[in-house]
Amino acid sequence: MGGPGDPPEGTPEGAPGGGEDEYRSVVFDESFVRAARLQEYSAQERMADHAPAVRRRPPLRRGLSRQALILVLLVAVAFGTAVYMGIRHPYQSPGAQQPAEPLRMTVIPLAPQGKVPGASDTAYLYAHSPAAQFRVGAEGIPLPASRRTAHFSDSQVVTALITAKEYIVRSSLYPEVLTGEQVRPARMLLDADQLDQFDESFERPTADGRHAPTGWLVRFDPSQAELADRKIRVQGTLQAAETDSSTLEVTADHTFVYALRPTGSADGAKASLFTVRRELHFRFDRDDLRLHQAQLAVSYVQAGPLSCAEDSANHLHPLLAGQTAKTGGPAGTDPYATGGTTALCGSLAASAQPKV
Repeated sequence: MGGPGDPPEGTPEGAPGGGEDEYRSVVFDESFVRAARLQEYSAQERMADHAPAVRRRPPLRRGLSRQALILVLLVAVAFGTAVYMGIRHPYQSPGAQQPAEPLRMTVIPLAPQGKVPGASDTAYLYAHSPAAQFRVGAEGIPLPASRRTAHFSDSQVVTALITAKEYIVRSSLYPEVLTGEQVRPARMLLDADQLDQFDESFERPTADGRHAPTGWLVRFDPSQAELADRKIRVQGTLQAAETDSSTLEVTADHTFVYALRPTGSADGAKASLFTVRRELHFRFDRDDLRLHQAQLAVSYVQAGPLSCAEDSANHLHPLLAGQTAKTGGPAGTDPYATGGTTALCGSLAASAQPKV
């Protein structure tokens, strides 16, 4: 005989035995119950008059919750703001930096109109010259008050000014540079694109407007002159301006006055003053500012007393106390010749010399 729950004929073939229900594998978990559209009232609720046995539940929301919608909205706003600031931010970086252009240089010797005045006391020379009120060394190259530009911040403008000043100091005031012993202090501050031109200028100097060492820095012929006083007098200005959205330009205009005497002479030997005016134009892209380097774009130099007959491309050959300019001047210029530049020479005004 079968069990109490078995059919008289026994359990059908293939059906689960032991009284197991065919829906036994279906699990009515809590989520299933909550999702039901009909819900039965409790016994206490059914005691009320005319209360229906079940009630209909509102359908569940299938969309995103309010918190999720707010989160998605915030993310979208933040992303949109980031994209907008990336497009409109005044200090955005350009896609590509332009290579540095070669330096264009002009060196003009200034010939004296008579004998070069001199004195054994360098302080006396300075006091009786136009450089009497000039400052000493780097103090004569003050940094101007700087302001941000449309595309460069305050700190970037200051970096450009400091780098330009440092190049001027290294190339005009370092004794080892002035004597021709070193060029590295100035070279270290140049943009990498200009290093080949710089090196070629010192390996094969020529007065072609591109490869004159005296266009890069100040240096005297060590066989002729040496410093009689290391307190070099300086006066000039620095100005920074934005040329375009990716370039800052610093313009420097300084006059340097050196006290020189013949190489190897005794301390009491007469000294004379030598004046160099340098107008330099520096350019900086964002890579230059980051690397603390500069592009030297233009160098315009006037120096004297010099003889126009001497080549001033490689070294400056100062005329010292009691000397006069050699006769003759630059070789004639052929207007039909191509390549090269016209040699220039000027006259050093008497008012530029000390009154001794």
